[in-house]
Amino acid sequence: MPNWLLPENIADVLPSEARKIEELRRLMLDNFRLYGYELVMPPLLEYLESLMTGAGKDTDLRTFKLVDQLSGRMLGLRADMTTQVARIDAHLLNRATVTRLCYAGSVLHTRPSGLHATREPLQIGAEIYGHAGLEADAEIQELALASLALAGFDSVRLDLSHVGLLRAIIAQDAAAGRDEAALYALLRAKDAPGLRTLTASYDAVTRDALLALPNLYGDIDVLARAREVLPPLPGVLKALAELAALAGSALGRAEVAIDLADLRGYQYESGAMFALYVPGLPNAVARGGRYDHVGEAFGRARPATGFSLDLRELARLLPTAERKHSIRAPWGSAPELKEKIAELRKAGEVVIQSMPGHSNEQDEFECDRVLVLADNGSSWILKNLG
Repeated sequence: MPNWLLPENIADVLPSEARKIEELRRLMLDNFRLYGYELVMPPLLEYLESLMTGAGKDTDLRTFKLVDQLSGRMLGLRADMTTQVARIDAHLLNRATVTRLCYAGSVLHTRPSGLHATREPLQIGAEIYGHAGLEADAEIQELALASLALAGFDSVRLDLSHVGLLRAIIAQDAAAGRDEAALYALLRAKDAPGLRTLTASYDAVTRDALLALPNLYGDIDVLARAREVLPPLPGVLKALAELAALAGSALGRAEVAIDLADLRGYQYESGAMFALYVPGLPNAVARGGRYDHVGEAFGRARPATGFSLDLRELARLLPTAERKHSIRAPWGSAPELKEKIAELRKAGEVVIQSMPGHSNEQDEFECDRVLVLADNGSSWILKNLG
């Protein structure tokens, strides 16, 4: 096997694509800062028990594991940065006030999420800690939509769901509570026959509500139908009201869809959840939601909500970046030449000095001007090429 081959679904990022990704990263992080989010940089690997704290089974399966040669303990290469940021908030910052944090970095997956997906996504995201109200959920949703708008996507679909519905429905039925994991799997698969079989012995109100959930999907009008067919339990009414508010705040910025049986992330999330879709990608480009219980394992229960997206996946959909107009300059050590090149670069110009005996060949730059010595030999001037 050639020694230059990389593992499956692992790839180098070449200049023009790398620039697209980096420009997106800068745009989004700068926008997060305008909202008051502080940047943190968690480590690529941690002790496994810390990395898995608060994470669901899906995260465990996606995590590369290895033995630390210094301590002999198991380490994990992060598959998601959310729990790491929650640890920083709960254990290191330990603030009493609302805290807004953001991050960007590579994560590693044991398996790709899709046919052409990379196993090394570049994850960027933002989290709010310390506020349990819907205001935090609304800000995170707004920030996620703003991030896609910055990337140039004006056709976005927002899918909303809520973990609280299922938990409120099964809370009064002991048999349903024991089958929580199985119900989650059946609802996620919209397996109506399986649901009928599993719920045969449940209380009638619980059973009817569970059987109704797979059919409660569509636009915002789904919420009105849900109020008619679901029991008026406090938890159900609260979840529907929160979904209505979040859907209303997104109208005009995204196409809104609601699926009350979409429980992806059920073990991890604790409230409203959302996914964002853009044309050209079959899977969600961004996911977010409330996860109030993750901090408990780090010794500090704290309300939390956030979102993340994969910059590499997003950049794939964008057109190739235009080549940057630049200046070609000769190689030399003359003080006047060095001074002129420094002046141009300080003004934001790209100046590429030609190495003796070589021509320039770059994907990113197009030399449309050249730095030459004036006819009188007293100064360096720019001449247009072509």
